[in-house]
Amino acid sequence: MSRDHEVSEGAALWRPSEEVVANARVTRFIHWLWDRGVRAESYDELWRWSVTEVDDFWDAIWSYFDVAGERGDGPVREGGPMPVDGLRWFPGATLNYAANALRRAEDTPDETAVVFRSEAGGHRVLSYRELFLHVAEVRAGLAELGVGKGDRVVAYVPNIPEALICFLATASLGAVWSSCSPDFGSSSVIDRFAQIEPKVLIAVDGYAYNGRTFDRREIVGEIEAALPTLAATVLIPYLDPAATPDGLRVGMHYGDLPRTDHDTIEFEDVAFDHPLWVVYSSGTTGLPKPIVHGHGGVVLEHLKALTFHQDIGQGDVFFWFTTTGWMMWNYLIGGLLVGSTIVMYDGAPLDLWKLAADNGVTYMGVGAPYITASAKDGRHPGREFDLSGLRGIGSTGSPLPPEGFAWVYEEVGKDLLLGSMSGGTDLCTAFVGPSPLLPLGAGVIQCRCLGAKVEAYGDDGKPVVDEVGELVITEPMPSMPVFFWNDESGDRYRESYFDMYPGVWRHGDWIKVLPDGGCVIYGRSDSTLNRGGVRMGTSDFYRVVEAFDEITDSLVIDTGRLGQEGRLLLYVQLAEGASLTDDLAARLKREIRSALSPRHVPDEITAVPGIPRTLSGKKLEVPVRKILQGTPVDQAANRGAMANPEVLGHFTP
Repeated sequence: MSRDHEVSEGAALWRPSEEVVANARVTRFIHWLWDRGVRAESYDELWRWSVTEVDDFWDAIWSYFDVAGERGDGPVREGGPMPVDGLRWFPGATLNYAANALRRAEDTPDETAVVFRSEAGGHRVLSYRELFLHVAEVRAGLAELGVGKGDRVVAYVPNIPEALICFLATASLGAVWSSCSPDFGSSSVIDRFAQIEPKVLIAVDGYAYNGRTFDRREIVGEIEAALPTLAATVLIPYLDPAATPDGLRVGMHYGDLPRTDHDTIEFEDVAFDHPLWVVYSSGTTGLPKPIVHGHGGVVLEHLKALTFHQDIGQGDVFFWFTTTGWMMWNYLIGGLLVGSTIVMYDGAPLDLWKLAADNGVTYMGVGAPYITASAKDGRHPGREFDLSGLRGIGSTGSPLPPEGFAWVYEEVGKDLLLGSMSGGTDLCTAFVGPSPLLPLGAGVIQCRCLGAKVEAYGDDGKPVVDEVGELVITEPMPSMPVFFWNDESGDRYRESYFDMYPGVWRHGDWIKVLPDGGCVIYGRSDSTLNRGGVRMGTSDFYRVVEAFDEITDSLVIDTGRLGQEGRLLLYVQLAEGASLTDDLAARLKREIRSALSPRHVPDEITAVPGIPRTLSGKKLEVPVRKILQGTPVDQAANRGAMANPEVLGHFTP
């Protein structure tokens, strides 16, 4: 993307054909509702019903998908208004996530459940029945180790089949799962896992990334030593098939996990809000928040989101580039709930377009930076590969600029649906995203998701339309955290989301809700650029700066404090062969002045070797801002949760 290819926000790019609308899975749901007296004629009417008749909507989701479990006679909700206020969903229901994920093992046992690929050339395929049998074996082994309902099993593993198998085995027992990718440093992993006192640690000996290998046995030992509650550390010999657990205090080989000949699973029936997994905030400052989601909330939310928004179901091949340390891994494996084939990939994102073509992917998900990087690299995936089977592309992690939208339709395919979406680890889903029923404009997320009453709040704490405001959710969703671990009083939970607007979830993003229901995300509200009273999200800034061919990445920081104007600092990562000349700096300032405002012209422009990012690819705007305001680096940022901690030294007051 370059400055001579600017695209207007909202420019029309795609409109669903009558055939697409007729065949969309959400259309079937609309017709199903018609037969039950709910007459929604459009997506907007369906959304409004879903957020005003909240109980009826989520009850319909349970019934429509015939969730495996017992609905019970209880109400949909009791208490509240939000989980932190004592709200409970489906208080009379019982179910198990793993039972829902593996139900196709009986209905369609020979259909492919998992395709695994690795950067190093690894390739495995598991049918639903084969996956079921592997889960049954590992479940029996974990039970022999004493793992039962409520115990925690933690994993230091890449995106490999064993991660999925061990998770489903854990969930089937009613135990609680938590995972980190092996590119996390030991301190970052310990900060997470030590909070939940696990009984079993599952870990790999090492992994490969971008042509290099990384032995992690020493780090596994450090993690084990910091977790005194462990009864076993199960080592998966992934990097070296001959690796052994020698030197570990309670180490054992994955192949020696106690196993018996099991071909059935007795799924532990648990309450709707029984803990399923613990996921964590990015952990860039302080101890990461240990966010607990329940079995029922995740099942209902992922069934709804994947089916009605991504339009994924049986017969689809679903891929998302992720690691086990990002909530998109939890979302990817949700593809099993809707009967799709999921593609698990371990390695660097060398050429995900080729991966999609080689594996017949019908829905491909990536971070927004991968799309913008492909555009900057001059890629033409639609001409380079056979992507004719690709029906949808998901984009998340950061706002995708309008030029990124347009590039997808110019260079990937004209008939697919680009599903830009935004949400978070906190709810393990997107609450604004795509719909196959709606037209798509450049830079605009199509809709607020079903069951998600998303609004923009102005400075007076009231909803605004067609204006930028705080992203809030004013009605509860079942996948909101059940609680934070070790937060018995709920104070940390309340402070995280409900401190500004009691009874209303404040997410911490800037959003504009358009009159037609479309949404534009402008970045984090706690890293906004407020210059002389003119407030602007950082995504606007990056769109202008990163359109320059000489710049591959950037970070903008406003060092101001409450009531005190600061300096506006721009850091740029230059393209190979480029240099930050006076001419480039002058052109940057001129373009920013013209495209944004004179107040947003940076006081300084500095070239740096890299922009600090989390392991899931998010720019560390808030931690860098704290560093520039004088906070010591190791207090402001958790190096173990970063993809490139070595660059932090280039950001000093």
